[in-house]
Amino acid sequence: MMMQTKTAGPGSFSGFDLSSVPSPCFVTDMARLEDNLRLLNAVTEASGARILTALKAFSLWSTAPLVSRYLAGTCASGLYEARLARAHYSGLLSCFAPAYKTDEMDELAGLCDHIIFNTPQQISRFANQATAQGAELGLRVNPCLPQGEVEKYDPAAPRSRLGTPVSQLADYHFDQISGLHIHSLCEQGFSELANVISVVKPLLDRAGGRLSWLNLGGGHMITAPDYDREALINCLCDLKQRYDLDIYLEPGTAIAFDAGILVGEVMDIMENDGPIAILDISATCHMPDVLEAPYRPALLAEADTGTGVLVRLGGPSCLAGDVIGDYWFDHLPVPGQRLAFLDQAHYSMVKTTTFNGVPLPALALWDSRTDSLQLQKQFSYEDFEGRLS
Repeated sequence: MMMQTKTAGPGSFSGFDLSSVPSPCFVTDMARLEDNLRLLNAVTEASGARILTALKAFSLWSTAPLVSRYLAGTCASGLYEARLARAHYSGLLSCFAPAYKTDEMDELAGLCDHIIFNTPQQISRFANQATAQGAELGLRVNPCLPQGEVEKYDPAAPRSRLGTPVSQLADYHFDQISGLHIHSLCEQGFSELANVISVVKPLLDRAGGRLSWLNLGGGHMITAPDYDREALINCLCDLKQRYDLDIYLEPGTAIAFDAGILVGEVMDIMENDGPIAILDISATCHMPDVLEAPYRPALLAEADTGTGVLVRLGGPSCLAGDVIGDYWFDHLPVPGQRLAFLDQAHYSMVKTTTFNGVPLPALALWDSRTDSLQLQKQFSYEDFEGRLS
């Protein structure tokens, strides 16, 4: 099954000069990023829930001052992200990982406000170490309610390693923790969250006031045009008032949704049962979700389906499957021609690799309100060399 792209369209990027940046290059629109943050802050103000940015999805820390202006903090997935959060972001820091290393717990707990564990066994092993540093303890619970488009991206899929199955939660576990963490969505709407809440409420009833917070994790597409934010606000208000809890959300995609593009260049055109364009953008190195999901990222200014010429776009690596997809063009592309893929600010840039010696894309910040452009970073051979020894 192919995952569908969530992009709502090019937005201001339809007027961006693709030749103004090196190729390849991730370009983040600060205006669109701020629009997303304003929407999330509006949910906070209306509901009282606190929203944290998921660094696993978007950790472009040059934008941290802007993100911290609107959101209540960050969530990390381990020690390195926790260090990054404390170095560049402000507010509460929550951390969840499927497992922790003993020799990292002291530092991690010293950095974090909340340490969320995957199993009660880990709480037993690390509770004293974590609380000695002042961190509050949480437990991730799996509602065992699969709703995802693609099983490998569904935290509640059968035999998931993420979270303790809800059936295994005993009453005494509530005495060991300050909060519950339930993350079982992936780029989904409110109706899927409502299904999860139906599992959450009986747990909170069983807790009987022993918890002080509830973290509903990520996967909430709050900034998508069709998301029912009014229903979300009502739901969060109800949970907060009924159970007297602090409520947290940890969206990743929603923070940078449609706020970035990946600019690339056609390097060559070949023919093999149809035209194939070799780009300096690699699916496996620069957009791994294209192969993992799989999904077909939207192309800026793609011609209407069935018109012009259908061209297969592939990357420069030696991986036979380094193929982005088939796209319609008004005319056959030529070497040197620039193109861009939409909605690439989240998850793409955090997953890039230098496999096969393929260079990493540069990073640029653009403000569509003023057309100001700042090249933040360009990578070099030394970045490739430094990965190994």
